[in-house]
Amino acid sequence: MLSLAVAMGIGRFAFTPLLPMMLADGVVTLPGASWLASANYFGYLVGALLCTLQPWAWRRLGWQRPLNAPSMVRTGLLATTLLTLGMAAHLPAAWPALRFAAGVASAFVFVYTSGWCLGQLARLQLPAMGALIYIGPGAGIVLSGLAASGMVALHWTAAAGWLIFGVLAAVLTLLLWPAVHPRHELPATAPAASASAAQAATVPRHGATEIAVLAIAYGLAGFGYIITATFLPVIARQALPGSPWLDLFWPIFGLGVILGALVASRVRSGGDLRWLLTACYAVQALGIAIGLFSPSLAGFALGSLLLGLPFTAITFFAMQEVRRIRPLAPSALMGLLTALYGLGQIVGPPLASALLARSASPGAGFTLSLQIAASALLTGAAALALMTRLWPVSSPKSLSN
Repeated sequence: MLSLAVAMGIGRFAFTPLLPMMLADGVVTLPGASWLASANYFGYLVGALLCTLQPWAWRRLGWQRPLNAPSMVRTGLLATTLLTLGMAAHLPAAWPALRFAAGVASAFVFVYTSGWCLGQLARLQLPAMGALIYIGPGAGIVLSGLAASGMVALHWTAAAGWLIFGVLAAVLTLLLWPAVHPRHELPATAPAASASAAQAATVPRHGATEIAVLAIAYGLAGFGYIITATFLPVIARQALPGSPWLDLFWPIFGLGVILGALVASRVRSGGDLRWLLTACYAVQALGIAIGLFSPSLAGFALGSLLLGLPFTAITFFAMQEVRRIRPLAPSALMGLLTALYGLGQIVGPPLASALLARSASPGAGFTLSLQIAASALLTGAAALALMTRLWPVSSPKSLSN
């Protein structure tokens, strides 16, 4: 939880609550902010691709030993801390590179933390508890959002905000440093490996088409939420100028993330997880729609909550689905899905920026962007529902992998 709070809640999403402060300071424009966001998401894509390709690269180099997950998590957390601190320096020309590198680091931490923790919990016969690690991003979002709200009230600069978040990342990293020691990497014993192989032999082979549809649907989830997740404080300021509650919508989103992770941890894994993913996509689309049709205090609050509820639940269920499809070597496929998710995130902010430039008012540009985002989520939901018919789960037992 702490690992993902640092990498995702701070390394990736601290930018969102600090964006209004950066705009108020005049250090960035809205189009420039869109490209800074995309630089981070592009880095996330590159990091995910590196995680996907690293087993192949090591084989090509003749090195059969895989990367040690705790060591990679440590490296990513340290990089996230330093890169966040770097954003406090008034060096606008360096900001895209810093945000790109932070995206790479967050992808490494996400993939290796997820794969390591889910694998250890599966060995302990507690796979549903894996959802609890995804409380971390929500906790980081709530913490960064409330902190930014206090900074706005005190009229602090965005540079001070980046510095505070960098120090917070350093403190949290120090707290979890002993837990991610390389000695805690537990290789599978020979009997466990044999059992895993026996389980995998009972799982039907999954073709490239099924994997491609799952990956594309997951990529649509990345595109569907990212416009709101990037511009929510800005959108709220345009719809409700002068409201004292504007800076609370982002923490409400984070609260939804925490609640969604808790609910996901209570879901039994005896059914087809793709139906749960379908429902999650529909809930996020509803959250966007509520903000569009009711741009009020209640509408933004409820929409933020509904957008956050399935956020990490989607990730958890998708990663569990990956473990069902690839029980012996899930990390590469996890990296592929994460890469497609990152690609969806990259497209969102520039699309919103382009529509804003062509619209008569900022509100109209954001409205069309959010309509497209909601449609993408509904398309992903339809694809997942279709998968349940084309490639049904052969046995509930396979989900326990």
